[in-house]
Amino acid sequence: MRIVKVSIFLIPIFLIFGYWASSTPVSIAPINGYEIKPSAFLPKANLAGVILKGADLHGAVLSEANLKNSMLADSNLSFANLTGADLSGADLSGADLSDADLFTANLEGANLKGANLKGANLRGVNLRGALMSDSDMTNANLTGADLYGAVMTDAILPDGKIHG
Repeated sequence: MRIVKVSIFLIPIFLIFGYWASSTPVSIAPINGYEIKPSAFLPKANLAGVILKGADLHGAVLSEANLKNSMLADSNLSFANLTGADLSGADLSGADLSDADLFTANLEGANLKGANLKGANLRGVNLRGALMSDSDMTNANLTGADLYGAVMTDAILPDGKIHG
């Protein structure tokens, strides 16, 4: 009889602990076999459609990674290497991409509303049809970027001009 009472008592504690553990944010998470964390080394990773809202990936190497249609809203990608990455259709709204290297990345149709792109390397980037309203591109390099159809309402440009 005593064992039954202890067992019944432990079940609610386990359920409460299980709920607490599952709702606690994790800074390192395995996704599609990749370890997602700050300064992660994930070149050519296939993370298409992944949901990483609010993730901390500052300094990560994601060169030539497939992040097509991924959810990266409010994520920290500052100082990340995203050269040649496919971010087409990705949601990067409110993301911190300051000082990130996006050389020749594909951001066609991406949502960059309110994104921080200060000092980012956007040379040769495909930004066709991207939503860039309220984004800050102070000191960003947009040389050779394709901005056809991009919406840049209230965006802050490097020097008020687009060169090349």
